[in-house]
Amino acid sequence: MSKSLKNSKHQIRSEQITKHQIKTEQTKKPETKSEPIQDFFAIYKQNIEKYFGTMEKSIPKYYQTLIELQQEYVQACENMFNTILSVQKEFASKTEMTSEQLKAASKFLSDTVDSAINARKIRDEMVFSSIDTAKENIKEWNKQSQVIADMNKKIAQSWVSAFMTRHT
Repeated sequence: MSKSLKNSKHQIRSEQITKHQIKTEQTKKPETKSEPIQDFFAIYKQNIEKYFGTMEKSIPKYYQTLIELQQEYVQACENMFNTILSVQKEFASKTEMTSEQLKAASKFLSDTVDSAINARKIRDEMVFSSIDTAKENIKEWNKQSQVIADMNKKIAQSWVSAFMTRHT
């Protein structure tokens, strides 16, 4: 066999091997790519569920802790006012306040407490209204996040299709 014939057979054989390797690599790439991607996103989802699961479990503890804090605060305020009342009562008895002074002080005290109660009602209405507004905003954000996710998915699909048409 001539040397040139051997070289051309060798060259043809090399081209066939190279084409076979390219085809094998092309068919293997999607398989090797999709499996790690699937594993990654399965792990990702599992960790997100784990995070939010532990968060949900802590909600009752937060709730109970806040109630206990509020109860402690109310009790401390009540104790403070009872102590102040005791001191004022002792002061009033030692200074021999007149009935006119006690009547004026009583009116002042009643008016002050009524104003404090009204201020508290207004404050409570504002707080509850703010909480309701925050809840509605979170609900709306939740709805819109799905719309945004769908839009991002469409954008990503258009990018992928644009890149894929250029490579083929």
